[in-house]
Amino acid sequence: MTDTVLFLKYVAVMAAVTYAVRVVPLVLFKKKIENVFVKSFLYYVPYAVLGAMTFPAIFYATPNFLAAAAGCITALVLAWFEKSLLTVAACASLAVLCAELILNFIAV
Repeated sequence: MTDTVLFLKYVAVMAAVTYAVRVVPLVLFKKKIENVFVKSFLYYVPYAVLGAMTFPAIFYATPNFLAAAAGCITALVLAWFEKSLLTVAACASLAVLCAELILNFIAV
C-alpha cells in the first residue's frame, strides 16, 4: 500500500470519527437536557479534556523538569490573577527560557 492511500484511509477514519462525535448526540437526544448533573458534566468535559492533554505536555516540552515546573507555576499564578491568554503564554515561555539559562549556567 502506498503512503498516499494509507494517508487517505487515515483521513477518512478521522473524518468519520469527527462527524460521528457531532451527529450521534443530535440523533440520540431529541429533547432538551434538563438534568443538572448531565448539563454540568457536559459543560466541564471540554475543559477537563483540554487540561488532560495540555498539562502532561508542559513537563515534556523541555528536557529539564525544573524549567518546565517554573513555566507551569508562572502560568498558574498569572491565570489565577485572570491575566490574558497571551500574557500567560508569553510570561510562562519567558520563565522557562530564564530557568533554562540559569540551570545551564549553574551546571557549567
